[in-house]
Amino acid sequence: MTDILIHPGLVLIGGALLVACLRGPARGAVVVLLPLLALALVWQLPDGPAWQFRFLDYTLTPVAGDPLARLFATIFCLAALAGGWFALGQASRLEVPAALVYAGSAIGVVLAGDLLTVLVFWELMAIGSTLVLWSSGTPAAGRASRRYLMLHILGGVVLFAGITGHVAATGDVTFAPMALDSAAQWLILAGVLLNAGAPPLSAWLPDAYPEASWSGTVFLSAFTTKTAVYVLIRGFPGAEILIYLGLCMVFYGIVYALLENDMRRILAYSIVNQVGFMLTGIGIGTEMALNGAAAHAFTHIIYKALLLMSAGSVLYMTGRRKCSELGGLFHSMPVTTACGIVGALSISAFPLTSGFVSKAMISQAAADGHLQTVWLLLVAASAGVFLHAGIKFPWFVFFQEDSGLRPADPPASMRWAMIFLAAICIGLGIWPEALYRLLPFGVAYEPYTAPHVLAQLQLLLFSGLAFFVMLPFLRRTLTITLDTDWAYRQLVPRLAGQGQRAVLAVRGWLAGRRPGVAAGLRALAYRVYGPDGGLARTWPTGSMALWVLVLLLGYLVLFYA
Repeated sequence: MTDILIHPGLVLIGGALLVACLRGPARGAVVVLLPLLALALVWQLPDGPAWQFRFLDYTLTPVAGDPLARLFATIFCLAALAGGWFALGQASRLEVPAALVYAGSAIGVVLAGDLLTVLVFWELMAIGSTLVLWSSGTPAAGRASRRYLMLHILGGVVLFAGITGHVAATGDVTFAPMALDSAAQWLILAGVLLNAGAPPLSAWLPDAYPEASWSGTVFLSAFTTKTAVYVLIRGFPGAEILIYLGLCMVFYGIVYALLENDMRRILAYSIVNQVGFMLTGIGIGTEMALNGAAAHAFTHIIYKALLLMSAGSVLYMTGRRKCSELGGLFHSMPVTTACGIVGALSISAFPLTSGFVSKAMISQAAADGHLQTVWLLLVAASAGVFLHAGIKFPWFVFFQEDSGLRPADPPASMRWAMIFLAAICIGLGIWPEALYRLLPFGVAYEPYTAPHVLAQLQLLLFSGLAFFVMLPFLRRTLTITLDTDWAYRQLVPRLAGQGQRAVLAVRGWLAGRRPGVAAGLRALAYRVYGPDGGLARTWPTGSMALWVLVLLLGYLVLFYA
């Protein structure tokens, strides 16, 4: 172990306990200062292993620094800072401590130098994010948190199986690029893709995130999917399957976001869409593409948090989330409107905003690699992003037909958190070198060339024109959209109910027509499952020890045979 003794992620995780105990201004100060302290520790990490120790004949590296890890740890600290600042007025005593555990665990994943450490922080991240969602306190949030937890337990089990198989086959726990040449590595990829929101299980994201509180969604948007993006960049660069999955996510998110009426579900589907751009870049696998994926993850966390802060402010001040119930809010919420517009322009890659200097790197990598079809699809998807997030969200929430609502801007802490992120969006758009210096590879890319700027402005102009031409068809109604989560939210419960009714019908028929058979079945079930049954009674310790010994001897015989 080296002289680096303080893990930046553990600072946030341990600080969560302190935040849970504090009240008043002291609590607010700690919420803001903890991410700043973690950020300072991140930038003290040298390249290479910082912590190492032996465990079960393996060398574990809980902390290792390099430019890619430093980039993601930096943006996670900034997201924790902005989210905590925005949530200073949150009444829930659980949400912010859970969010700090969540953020610290995400930092733990990106600083991990071995797969076992990745797995530990990965599971802790699932617990923290579930608590953030559950802390909203509504019945809908409770149901969504249970579905969310079940799916992420599934992903964790798949990831655990993959890591176990990989370590057993190679004898190495180092977190390094994998070639997808074994079943274990495919399992690792599958477990990571579930967290990334890849199809066919991507519906967990728009199902869960919009049910969090007005501040909880900001935290949820920042860590889970982007941690998965980091793991894919680190572990599977150049995996061709990610190109096709990424493009599928890009258009899946656009279509559902255009159909959606709930403003936060629009932005949730937009997360799927934007992560699709990142996966496509990772699949291309060149230095330009990986730089683009990493840079886009960085800028996406900022502008998505800004958009969700804007939506959360509207929800906080009006109690409404449906686009069909909103409109005309720019009259009384000028700060929220302005910040929402900055976020919308950034996600649309408008020049002089952060999205412009990051997203185009992925398209350029596709062009450099002579992937013409991929390049055309990414350009078309950029137009779709402007339709659903760049125009639809601000238009229907702030500018459409006046709803008559006149809420004020939210409290000062929420306003200043939005202004902080809006300033970063514009600052990175004007001075992209500040971002490019953080990227894992040297950057030989100039975003502000005349052809690029003109082409992007033309694309956005015609996308805007198409939106207003099709506006009569895009007006929102009080409807919901069905996604693949219908299978486990509707179909499975219905099948279970029908199965239960069938069992009850058979039992009733037996009781009426074959009472002897029914009594025999009841007696058999009681003998097996009753208090004195073989599956219920306590077994002697000596008997259990004997069976364990028998199993171990059998294992040794098979192993040496």
